[in-house]
Amino acid sequence: MDQLLRVQNFTVSSDGVAAGEDQSLERPFGHHVDPGKLFAWAGATASWPNRTEPGGSRGLDDYFTRDFGHNIGAEIMGRNKFGPQRGPWRDHDWRGWWGDEPPFHTPVFVLTHHERPSFTLSDTTFHFVDGDPAAVLARAREAAQGKDVRLGGGVTTVREFLDAGLVDTLHVVVSPVKLGSGLRLWDSPEQLLDRFHMEAVPSPSGVTHHLFWRR
Repeated sequence: MDQLLRVQNFTVSSDGVAAGEDQSLERPFGHHVDPGKLFAWAGATASWPNRTEPGGSRGLDDYFTRDFGHNIGAEIMGRNKFGPQRGPWRDHDWRGWWGDEPPFHTPVFVLTHHERPSFTLSDTTFHFVDGDPAAVLARAREAAQGKDVRLGGGVTTVREFLDAGLVDTLHVVVSPVKLGSGLRLWDSPEQLLDRFHMEAVPSPSGVTHHLFWRR
């Protein structure tokens, strides 16, 4: 069975924006994006990994939250998802936003023009790689040992792999929040219909799950 490159639970605003400009340590999603509102659909589910109290919703949103790690053997992410630094690495003590136990549980390949040594936190090893999308995907597939590879974002990275024709399936969650400006995945999901089939499934939470698979 082929190893798929999958985008999962990637959340955008109603106008297609996934992150704001001017990312910083204090504002990982940019200066005007409240991740609590954008990702409220996932945070309300019973399967949300950061849940500190019992309860949470079941149903469609919970299914996608629970399915996040299913059959995933490696992740690819852009440098801006890993952290706010730009240019050469000045601080090797920075090891990502996620603390000592990152949520990935697989090898992670971080795209960067400024490589640095790999390191491991818990069961996640971060590799810093400079290469074209096809070459990086080949490395990730080898590390995934037969499982699928998740393309984790951010939006620039997703668009880069889409433009290279490497993405097999996408799950994009459209939140009813309008952001107006920022890094945009699309003007409309119909822009992908030349390459993908699509089904849009509304959820009682107010989000719409868009499922894409290759034509």
